[in-house]
Amino acid sequence: MTPKQTRLLYILHSGNLYGTERMALVTLDGLRDELVPLLLAPPGPVHQAARDLGIETHEFHGSKDLFLQLPALLNKTKHIAVCATGVSHSLMFIVLNFWFRLKNVHLHLVHGGTDEHLSYGRKKRLNYLPIVLVAVSGFVRERLLAHGVRDQQIRVLENFLPDQQIANAPQRPTFQGLGIRKVLVISRIDPIKRIDLLLDALDLAPELGNLQIRVLGTGWELEKLRDRAQNSHPNVNFVGFTTEVAQELADSDVLVHLCPTEPFGLAILEAMAANVPVLLPNQGGAAGLIEDGISGLHFQANDVQDLIRQLRYLQSADADTLNQLATAAHQRLLQHYSSHARLNDYRALFEKVITS
Repeated sequence: MTPKQTRLLYILHSGNLYGTERMALVTLDGLRDELVPLLLAPPGPVHQAARDLGIETHEFHGSKDLFLQLPALLNKTKHIAVCATGVSHSLMFIVLNFWFRLKNVHLHLVHGGTDEHLSYGRKKRLNYLPIVLVAVSGFVRERLLAHGVRDQQIRVLENFLPDQQIANAPQRPTFQGLGIRKVLVISRIDPIKRIDLLLDALDLAPELGNLQIRVLGTGWELEKLRDRAQNSHPNVNFVGFTTEVAQELADSDVLVHLCPTEPFGLAILEAMAANVPVLLPNQGGAAGLIEDGISGLHFQANDVQDLIRQLRYLQSADADTLNQLATAAHQRLLQHYSSHARLNDYRALFEKVITS
């Protein structure tokens, strides 16, 4: 660490490699010219992914272990930028900094989730503390406000993809013929994600049976919905976990997202990077990622008939229409959801310690 630089300490509540953890890595890597990146997380694959990027990591095993590790790390700097995802982790830093008195900028990242109390309700404990709560979408901001978080402490900074990932993403060829045939769903297979809605649509609209549908992901309902599909809809393949998401996207004609309460949806950005049109519910954080009819399509959330209507439309849409949707989505990605478009938001928040 050079004398002019200060540390960016990112504390994760999970060591997995889902959206929250991936955004931590993107942020740490993207700001390394101004801040020295350091990741703290429970054991899990995020550590190897960080080390692959040349980012220093430390594992902790529970809150007590983290509390014991933090003083040695805080003792090595005079200024610090902190990002945390767990309420207890933010509170730990506040308590310890009464002793260290470091000049700091403290962000608490709110990515949302399926449990309202854990994802949003507990965040009001941070009210009136010197912390900025970063909501990853307008939907997440609304949920925070509904649970009593002070509006003055909330900033909306949407997620993004690294420029390099966008540039290197496998591309779907331009559409040449009429309509879509290959549908991709990327999601956890849990009740809140509403994968059942797609099977309901197939039950009610036999003409959708010529669509080849692949569902990537695992979850509570995987076996239940896989059995239902095998019995009634052989055109649906529940693939489970795969590391080949980018290629799966490039081999598809449309990404269908079904969850009406999704806080954001990184897979949607990945589809936009692959020049694949997207069909999304008109509610939740995912809805705002596109302009309906321009850079993607909406259907009425939880409405099976409207989902059928839009799938029928896509089945018969001409190649120009589909290519226009894909091109507009890719441009929207570059302008709003790329690292060159978004990292400056973080730089602005961290300016106090970057320029110290």
